[in-house]
Amino acid sequence: MESPSYQVSQQQLTIEKLVYGGEGLSRGTEGVVLTPYTLAGETVMADVGAQEKGVLRGQLVRVEAPSADRVAPRCPYFTVCGGCHYQHAAYAAQLDAKRAILEETLLRFAKLTAPGPIDVISAGPWQYRNRVQLHFEDTRMGYRAAGSRRVVGIDHCPISSPKLNESIGKLAAMVKSPRWPRFLRTLELFTNEESVQLNVVETERPVAKRFFEWCADEIRPLVMGPLDYAGFQVSKGSFFQVNRFLIDRLVEEVVGRESGATALDLYAGVGLFTLPLARRFQRVIAVESGSVAVRDLEANAGRIEQTVEAAQSAVDQFLETFAEPCDLVVADPPRAGLGKLAVKRLVALAPRRIVIVACDPATMARDLVPLLGAGYAIERLVVIDLFPHTYHIETVAKLKKI
Repeated sequence: MESPSYQVSQQQLTIEKLVYGGEGLSRGTEGVVLTPYTLAGETVMADVGAQEKGVLRGQLVRVEAPSADRVAPRCPYFTVCGGCHYQHAAYAAQLDAKRAILEETLLRFAKLTAPGPIDVISAGPWQYRNRVQLHFEDTRMGYRAAGSRRVVGIDHCPISSPKLNESIGKLAAMVKSPRWPRFLRTLELFTNEESVQLNVVETERPVAKRFFEWCADEIRPLVMGPLDYAGFQVSKGSFFQVNRFLIDRLVEEVVGRESGATALDLYAGVGLFTLPLARRFQRVIAVESGSVAVRDLEANAGRIEQTVEAAQSAVDQFLETFAEPCDLVVADPPRAGLGKLAVKRLVALAPRRIVIVACDPATMARDLVPLLGAGYAIERLVVIDLFPHTYHIETVAKLKKI
C-alpha cells in the first residue's frame, strides 16, 4: 500500500526536542514533523512535505527564534555534506542532547530508568577522526550528500585529523588530473598521524600499480599494508575506533579494574580490549569473525607476554557451543546489537559481569531487557562521545549479576 502523498506546505514550527537521527521534533498541522538542523526550543519556518513511516519531514527555511545554543557551523559543507548533523549546536548542548536521547530511548524501548546520572566522556570535538572514506565522481572528491549518493566535493574536513586533511588536500588536486582513474569510486584513508594507509574500497575495475606509486609520491609516508596504530597492527578491512582522542579513555572505561579467571571479548576486532584484559585475567578468549582482523589480533597478542586465545567465529555460533564458566564478557557489537540468540546464550552462561559497548541506543535497550529480567542490574551507564557533531551515540553499559 502506498503512503499518502502530501503537498509541500510552509509551516511555523516549535521544536520540542532533538531525536535520534539528528532531527528536531515538532508538531505541525498534520502531525509530527522531523526537521534537521534545528534545536530544542527554536521557532522555525520549514517546508513540510513527504511522509516516511507515519512522520512528516521538514526542510528548514529559516530560524525565527534561535536557541541560545545555536552557533555558526565551522565547516562550509555543513548541511550539504551528509557527514555531520550538529555543527549548528554548541558542543555542550550536543552532549546534553545525546544524554537526553539515551535516557528517552531506554525508557521507551526498555521501560528502564538509569540507576543514576549518566556520565559523559568527551574530548576535543574537531580534528578527531583517524579514518575517512572518500568518494569520487567525475573530477569531484568528497562525501555523499545528505540522503543521496551524489558526491559533494571537498578540499578539507574539520572533524578529520591534520594528517588526513593534508592527504585530502592532495587527493582533491590529484582527482582533477588526466592521470586520475575515473573508474575509481571510493578510497579509505587511515592514519596514526605519522603514516597514512590507503585502501581501495570500490572500483569498477582493477587499479594499476602506477596509481599507488603516484599516491606514494604525493602522500608521504604512504602505507599499503598494515598500519601500526599505538602498538596495534591494523590491516585493510579490520575495524578500529575512529576517535583518536578517546581510544585510551574508552579502553579504561571498558576494562577498568576488572580481573578474574576467564574473560570473553566478543567482536574483538584487532584486540583493543583483548590485550588489556589479558593483563588482568588468567585466560582471555577473543571472538572475531573477520579473518583479517583475527590475523591482526594474533599479531598484536604476540607482542605481549600473556596468552590470548583467538577464535575466528561468528559470535552466535561461538556462544552456541561455549559453556565454560567466565567472570566477564565484553561485547562491542555492530549497530544491530547482540541479538536474541547471543543474549539468550549470555543468560545461560551467567558471567559475573557483562560490559556492552553499544553504538545504537535502541538495539542496546532491546538487548538489556532480557538481561535485566535474568537477574542482571545496570551498575553504570556512560556516553562516550566518539562522534562529535553527529547524532551517533556510543554507550558503555556495565552490568553485574545480582
